[in-house]
Parts: sequence; C-alpha cells; structure tokens
Amino acid sequence: MDPQLLVICLLTAGINLIGTLAYAARIAGVRTRRIAMSFALFNILVLISRMSNSFLGPFLAKRIETQISNDSGEALLGDFRLVLMSASIAVFVGILLVPTSQRLFARAIGYFQEHRSTTRMLMRSATPAGMRTIRDSLAMPRPKQLRELALPRGVGWGVLLANCLAQALLTVGVLASLYAGYLNPEFRVTASQLSAVINGFATILLFALIDPQLSVMTDDVVEGRVSEPLFRRTIVWISFSRLVGTVLAQALFVPSAMAVAWVANYV
Repeated sequence: MDPQLLVICLLTAGINLIGTLAYAARIAGVRTRRIAMSFALFNILVLISRMSNSFLGPFLAKRIETQISNDSGEALLGDFRLVLMSASIAVFVGILLVPTSQRLFARAIGYFQEHRSTTRMLMRSATPAGMRTIRDSLAMPRPKQLRELALPRGVGWGVLLANCLAQALLTVGVLASLYAGYLNPEFRVTASQLSAVINGFATILLFALIDPQLSVMTDDVVEGRVSEPLFRRTIVWISFSRLVGTVLAQALFVPSAMAVAWVANYV
C-alpha cells in the first residue's frame, strides 16, 4: 500500500468512525435528559462526516488519474476494495467504542451546559484534565450487553434494512461514480457528478425513514414509555446495520459503477 492509498483509506475510516460514534450522542442525550444538546452534537458530527466525504472525492480522483497515467488502471479495483474494507473496519471499531463515546458525550454535554462555549469545550479536551476524562471514560462492551441483543430490538427489520441500504449507497456512491469514469473515460466528468444522485437518494432514506424512528423513540424514552436499555439496544442494532451496509457496498460497487457508466451516456 503506497502513501497515497494509505491516506485515502485513513480518511475513509475516519469518516465512517465519526458517523458511527455520532449515534452515541443520542444515548448520552437520553442519559442526561439534554435531548436538544445531544442532537446538536449529533448534527455536528454528521456535518463533519459529510464535509470530510467531500474531501475524499479529489483524493480518489487523483488516484485514478495517477494510475491511468502509469498504465496501471487495472489495479484500481483492488485499491477501491481496500478503501471499502477500511470503511467496514472503522464502523466495527466505532461499535466497540460506543460505550466509551456515550460517556464522553455525556461529559461534554454537562461541560457545555455549564460553560456554554464549544471552543472552550474542545480546548479542554487537549488539557491534562481532558485527557484524564477520556481515560476514565474508556469502556468496552460487556458480554452481558452482547447477550441482551437477543431481546426486543425496538425497531423493525424494515428500518434496519433501509438503513443498511442507505449506508451501502453512501459508502459506494462517490467510489462507484469515480470508478465509472475509469470505465467510461469519454464521459468521466459526467459519471463523477452522478454521485450526488446516489448520495441524495441515500440521504432521503436516512432522513425520511430512519431518523424519524429514532427521534420518536428518543421522545418515548424521555417520557418513560420506552426503557433506556431498549434504546441502547436499538442504537447498537442501527450501528450493526451500518456495518452490514459497508460490507454490502463491496457487492454493489462494480454493478453500481457499471450502471453509472451506462447512465452517463444518456444524461
């Protein structure tokens, strides 16, 4: 793996890790009863993840151009497979870090509630006191929590499948569109721009089907109609469906790229 590909894989991993850890902000909001603040943290993390994804495109495009100029374009498929694998690994690590991140988010919500400064909160994380907070918040999922996944999930399989499909499309959208430009170099620019269509459809799925379900369930927890353990299990199941989505992206990658390359001829 050369340095250029390593940077792309690390950036992809960071994007997916942030996106997975964002779910823990909802758990922290339920624990602290600061729902609005937890949603603000959740939206900040999602925004960072989406913005970072926009930086990923130029790096991938440069990779394609470099490989083509070196007459090694056939190696691109393997490169993209590694990038997709880095996304899956990051989501898995994110699931393991959910207990740690929910504790950190709860501390962050409490600190912000007292000082009302996002800048001050971020600067504190780099101080010795902030480092101690991070160290004290470290926790791994317990075997008991894994066994509890067999209990009711809180959401139906339809929501989990929709989230899985949405995450697969978000993971593969930019990659497939850029690879389609390699498959159809005559319309390379057109193919690369079609990623917005794929990501737009996935975003609609997320905000029209999945996010309202979690929001209503959050309100139910606050009002006492749903227990906190059930809500935590729901978040874990949503996270697992995200992991399956990144794995599904491996299977969707080549068909999606071929479809985008074909559509680019007729746009």
